[in-house]
Amino acid sequence: MNADEIHYSILASGSQGNSTYIETAHHRILIDAGLSGKRIEERMEKIGRSLKDVDAIFVTHEHSDHCHGVGVLARRYGMAVYANKGTWQAMANKIGKVDLSQKNLIEPGKVKDFGDLQVESFAVSHDAAEPQFYQVHHDNKTFCILTDTGYVSDRVAGTIRDADAYLMECNHDTEMLMNGTKYSWPLKQRILSDEGHLSNEESADALMSVIGPRTKEVLLGHRSHENNTRALAHLTVASMLEEDDLGVDHDFRLDDANQDQPTPLLNL
Repeated sequence: MNADEIHYSILASGSQGNSTYIETAHHRILIDAGLSGKRIEERMEKIGRSLKDVDAIFVTHEHSDHCHGVGVLARRYGMAVYANKGTWQAMANKIGKVDLSQKNLIEPGKVKDFGDLQVESFAVSHDAAEPQFYQVHHDNKTFCILTDTGYVSDRVAGTIRDADAYLMECNHDTEMLMNGTKYSWPLKQRILSDEGHLSNEESADALMSVIGPRTKEVLLGHRSHENNTRALAHLTVASMLEEDDLGVDHDFRLDDANQDQPTPLLNL
């Protein structure tokens, strides 16, 4: 790969498990490991990469669809694990023993500098102990991940504005969620709350506030299996962005991350 490129693949994105692989010429990381170790190994093989080469995992929060495989991968491959203090405490009983030498802190608003790769954390509003997400910087390029939040505050929007690429939550269609019978009313309230998840419309609103002239790729992720469809999410977001005079599939590409298959390796 060229020294100025970032390569990335969304290994999985959805309520059943989340993980993103990112590489530069000299470093390789995962953001979250919410599948089993075996399934993450399989996804990595599909994109022609090996977990043996991964330097670190950055964990966003302690929900199992984001941390399920963290302990297994740390023990099997010896990679470093980064999370904030609240997340370390909340996921301690979920991931098993991780050697003290592999445990690292990254608090909200901080940057971990690997030389040719900088990982910046930012706090979000979600029903977890201390949720935070990450944007990765390399050679004046930025890839931002934001897949679990009840809303996007002005502070967050300012932090992530005009990234080169986004993986953005597009969790549910509000009408499908409200009319569905599988979810209890308290669960529906939780999803719709300021500490829940972004609807298709809310995702589009957030994107309208952050997409800039540098933005070349937007991936919609973390879709609910019960309360959304790929086609509906894509159509809703595309329509709203076009109404806002944003150049969908002209100035930037709008695509979809999946639960069951990794995206091909993309590059910036």
